[in-house]
Amino acid sequence: MVTRKMWRELPLHLMILPGLVLIVLFSYVPMAGIIIAFQKFIPAKGLFGDQRWVGWDNFKYVMHLPSFNQVLWNTLFISSLKLILGLIVPIVFAILLNELKNEVIKRSVQTTIYLPYFLSWVVLGGILIDILSPSSGIVNELLGALGLKKIFFLGDNQWFPFTLVSSDIWKNFGYGTIIYLAAITGIDPGLYESATIDGANRWHKIWHITIPGMRMVIVLLSVLSLGQLLNAGFDQVFNLYSPQVYESGDILDTFVYRLGLLDAQYSVATAVGLFKSLVSLILISGSYFVAYRFAKYRIF
Repeated sequence: MVTRKMWRELPLHLMILPGLVLIVLFSYVPMAGIIIAFQKFIPAKGLFGDQRWVGWDNFKYVMHLPSFNQVLWNTLFISSLKLILGLIVPIVFAILLNELKNEVIKRSVQTTIYLPYFLSWVVLGGILIDILSPSSGIVNELLGALGLKKIFFLGDNQWFPFTLVSSDIWKNFGYGTIIYLAAITGIDPGLYESATIDGANRWHKIWHITIPGMRMVIVLLSVLSLGQLLNAGFDQVFNLYSPQVYESGDILDTFVYRLGLLDAQYSVATAVGLFKSLVSLILISGSYFVAYRFAKYRIF
């Protein structure tokens, strides 16, 4: 019987085989490079050559860098704002869209907010640099027309983190909205009909039916997001930041990029990357435990 079941499910296993091969090649095989974090790595000797082992020296060196604490704070601050608003905004927008009765308007809005998700940060970075320019950008032109002071969004440390967060939410909230709308469509319509008969208004239905019906999806996306707390968005930051805003916009990923690729400090860069990976593992493990403890959510 087991053999018959295996043959019946063989096409499904063959379908996931290419994905598994890619994961092994690009996620697991490169993990052998972790040893660089504990060496004084010299590329000419090769990955498994006669390298000098230095133990925890690379980690100690990184921790004592003057800019490391600021980089870590920037990463946590930016990614936390993205995480919180990245959950709240799509939930609110999905509920508002669900309340629309005109299907044409509903689908049009749905498509419009989803489009930015397909654009890369290379494209969006160029667009944002143009529209947020302090000299000729349309946003500052409007501020000037209203008699307000122009703002250097991408060159002012006070504004840069919030520019990153708001532009990231604008790009990605359409995708989250689609997911939450799908969760709402899975709610039994009979619950809304019963609530109407009992005299519930629209807000009562949202609070007591719609939001509880979305709970499992919210928990799932929250768990997955917490594991990315130290990923503040390399693509976005790299295309928008400059030395002027290193103080408020430099994150762990861009820090590793400069250490490893620009300064050729491969061992130190690997140490920072390993530190980030270990913290992410702890975060996602902890969030999974909390999800199971309070929402009875399980992956397996």
